[in-house]
Amino acid sequence: MHEPVGAARGRTADGGEPGRDGGPGRLRYVLDPAVTPALREELARLWAEVVNAGGAVGFVPPVTAEDVQPALRSHLVGMADGTTRLLAAFTERGRLVGTAFLVRNGHALMRHWLWLRTVMLHPALQGRGAGRELMAAAASAAHRVDPAVTGIRLTCRGGLGLERFYGACGYREVGRVPGAIKVAEGEFRDDVTLWLPLG
Repeated sequence: MHEPVGAARGRTADGGEPGRDGGPGRLRYVLDPAVTPALREELARLWAEVVNAGGAVGFVPPVTAEDVQPALRSHLVGMADGTTRLLAAFTERGRLVGTAFLVRNGHALMRHWLWLRTVMLHPALQGRGAGRELMAAAASAAHRVDPAVTGIRLTCRGGLGLERFYGACGYREVGRVPGAIKVAEGEFRDDVTLWLPLG
C-alpha cells in the first residue's frame, strides 16, 4: 500500500536532473512505494550518485550502480519480510531523489525503537533544507510503522559534519567508536551513534 507522508513546500526539482531545470515543485514522500524493476534501478542509481558526490552511505567513491546492488538487495530482502520499510522522496514528475529505510529491531527487549538506515538525498537538492524535511518525514513515518515506537537510532561516519546536521534535526550523539570505519588504507573515521526520542 502506498502511503503518502508529506511534501516539501517551495522545492525546485524536475524529473530529469533534480533542482537544475524545470519549474517550482514539491517533494512527495511515500512510505512503502511499489518495488518495481524501475524503482530498483532508481535506488541503485541514486545510491551511486550520492556516494560519488561525497555522501557517506556505506561506500567510498567511485562506485557504480552495480557496486551497490548487494547492499540494496539486503534492504529489499528486509522489505519483503516486513522488517524494513522504505520512505521514498519523489519529485512532482515522479523521479526518486531521496530515501530513508526504517528497520524494525529484532531484539526482543528493543522493539520499541527503530533503526534509520541509508538516508540519501540527491546531491542537487542538498544544502537547501530538503535534508531536514526528509528527516522530519522519516520521524513521521516511524509512527506509521509502529505507533508505539519511542525513538529512532542511526549511525553516521564521523569527520564530515554529519553530527551537526543530525543534531539540527533533533538527534543527539549517544556513542562513538573511534576509527571503526576504514575509508582508505591508513585512513579511518569514527562510527557515531545518534538517537532521536519520539513523543
